[in-house]
Amino acid sequence: MSIFASLESEVRSYCRSWPVVFDRAVGAHLYDEDGRGYLDFFAGAGALNYGHNNPVLKKALVEYLAEDRITHSLDMHTAAKRDFLETFDEVVLQPRGLDFKVQFPGPTGTNAVEAALKLARKVTGRESVVNFTNAFHGMTLGALSVTGDSMKRGGAGIPLVHATPMPYDNYFDGQYPDFLYFERLLGDASSGLNAPAAVIVETVQGEGGINVARFEWLTGLAALCRAHGILLIVDDVQMGCGRTGPFFSFEGAGIVPDIVCLSKSIGGYGLPMALTLVRRDLDVWEPGEHNGTFRGHNPAFVTATAALRAYWTDDRLEKSTLAKGEQVERVLQEVCATVPGTRAKGRGLARGLAFEQAGLAGRVAGAAFRRGLLVETSGPEDEVVKLMPPLTVTDDELDQGLALFTDSVRECAPA
Repeated sequence: MSIFASLESEVRSYCRSWPVVFDRAVGAHLYDEDGRGYLDFFAGAGALNYGHNNPVLKKALVEYLAEDRITHSLDMHTAAKRDFLETFDEVVLQPRGLDFKVQFPGPTGTNAVEAALKLARKVTGRESVVNFTNAFHGMTLGALSVTGDSMKRGGAGIPLVHATPMPYDNYFDGQYPDFLYFERLLGDASSGLNAPAAVIVETVQGEGGINVARFEWLTGLAALCRAHGILLIVDDVQMGCGRTGPFFSFEGAGIVPDIVCLSKSIGGYGLPMALTLVRRDLDVWEPGEHNGTFRGHNPAFVTATAALRAYWTDDRLEKSTLAKGEQVERVLQEVCATVPGTRAKGRGLARGLAFEQAGLAGRVAGAAFRRGLLVETSGPEDEVVKLMPPLTVTDDELDQGLALFTDSVRECAPA
């Protein structure tokens, strides 16, 4: 592995936790060069909801490439893009009564967020955006300005302005009514809060520590935004595409955001792709006003279309994800009952175990890796171990992974 240390930038991170050379992957399993298998409860940080090298998606991709079809196209019309748009409209938008225009902003989640922030400011003529404590929205400057993590923000090298953080759901452990501070500032002409163009929110904060917003909190936030003429942006980059059960993570709250950001698993196969979904009347871009060289990544259109047709024309995947999420919840609660200083968190198949003792989550993740299980940590102090297997994980694989995780916790946690 010397080439990585000698030539690759010091910015590399995941490889430091998993110091092997991975070479092959199928479903919920990764294999290193020596052939050792690892159960993957990381799933590309949510980019592999359908598993590694999903055979249905791989077949569509290989056939497309073998026929010398279009790979790169900027925003030109292609058959692959048409198939995706028609399928996305038929399978996702129309059944949910969503009248969104679809923007291809560039191939990553932070591109989707940047487009959303720019458009909100263009539409409203306002500069300020409200974000929430412990939020993570991406690593480019606009997305960093609405991100909470001080280490990531520090990497910007310049002041990050025009964003105001507000308390996320349960930030004060239920001691104050929802939106007490936010509403007071909005209603006070002397508060110093500039009228916000938008509020950007994750329904479940993944990088922030698997913090789950209650549906009633999200409903209240949507009502607050409507009352004050503020656009509501939902960042569904990690929690969309079924991670919490429904295709969109906000569906259970019964809200309709003005703008939605998607990436990660929207491409289906782990291929780069991102969407910014925009309420039709907000689509006021000038041609080329926000663009990107790789916004027309046709192989991702192909695998995205195949994923929608295979998994979202009925509710089987949604029901399976919810059932598996309940299975994970049961195991986590059993761990909490016997291991002091732990707390179960999450929704659907975005789950976590929080540790009060500093450094313990990292030790548990390390013990899991030694046992052949890949998990990562999250939260402001890396105090939460995240469990995010592919949604297509089998019951046996889920049982096996949870057993490995439980053994890792018991090895590391104080008696």
